[in-house]
Amino acid sequence: MAEQLQALGRKTTAGGAPLTATRESLWKDALRRLVRNRAAVVGGTIIVILILAAVFAPFIAPYTYDGQILKDQNTVPQWILNLFPVMKNYAKINNNYLLGADYVGRDLFSRIVYGARVSLTVAFIGPIISLIIGVIYGSISGFFGGRVDNIMMRIVDVLYGFPTLLFIILLLAFFRGTLARPEPGTFSYSISQLDAQMGGMLFIFIGIGLTAWETMARLTRGQVLSVREKEFIEAARTIGASNLRIMFRHILPNIIGPLVVAETLAIPGYISTEAFLSFIGLGVNPPTPSWGAMISDGAQVIRTYPNQTIFPALALAITMFAFNFLGDGLRDALDPRLRGTQ
Repeated sequence: MAEQLQALGRKTTAGGAPLTATRESLWKDALRRLVRNRAAVVGGTIIVILILAAVFAPFIAPYTYDGQILKDQNTVPQWILNLFPVMKNYAKINNNYLLGADYVGRDLFSRIVYGARVSLTVAFIGPIISLIIGVIYGSISGFFGGRVDNIMMRIVDVLYGFPTLLFIILLLAFFRGTLARPEPGTFSYSISQLDAQMGGMLFIFIGIGLTAWETMARLTRGQVLSVREKEFIEAARTIGASNLRIMFRHILPNIIGPLVVAETLAIPGYISTEAFLSFIGLGVNPPTPSWGAMISDGAQVIRTYPNQTIFPALALAITMFAFNFLGDGLRDALDPRLRGTQ
């Protein structure tokens, strides 16, 4: 009898996981699989380090991001000369700068550390705007269906007809041109001052916010359409639950996982958009550091001082890889088909 009980205890599920008396909750099971994903853990660790660096930038950076020492312009430390021997013929050595100084004597390392603030702000504000607008819009469209769904989705189709990046560039050019010299005391003046205080990031947020929600709206609509006819939704309607209660208590909790994963995977796109806008001069206002602007400045002297381009480009690439790894890990961890597997 004891052997039979032990045999029953060794039975496994279809996924190969052993049956236990108490099953793990969905979130515990997802966290366990996320932690076992080495790439996701590495990506999450890098993101945490970047967040800490951005928050404590004044304590980490040896110089301010806008401090200029003209006599130190284009100087490099000894280890960079060893890395690029050709620079020994013309570069000035200065070991006071970890990664060297740019064309006006600003510390590259300090500007890269402060530049993390811009990229990470876009990385978190972009998805928040996309989720708020896209989830509300897509939920209404998918839940009510019919003519409402048809009209709302045709609006999204029209917006999809405009190239996203070109649309953002036109918006930024329009806002920057219109609010270049506003009259004091007007609404335009207040917006211009707010943008200046944010280092030129306000209009970037507006541009991303007006375009990023479209994909999220379509995804949310599809998720709502797949859930709204389920038995537990019909049961909620039967007992008299309001549409608002059904949406927030029954539908959204069941679709939020895929939406969060989708936005996590979209974060590198937001970061690259900001970097490209800064690269072409439509991003943050100088001297606010942005990795895209630093790459643009360094590209002009890439043959003679490659360190001014390579290091901000590496920071940008590592950040985008980190979010991609974390997004892939979240997607696998929250996949209900993998629940209970090792």
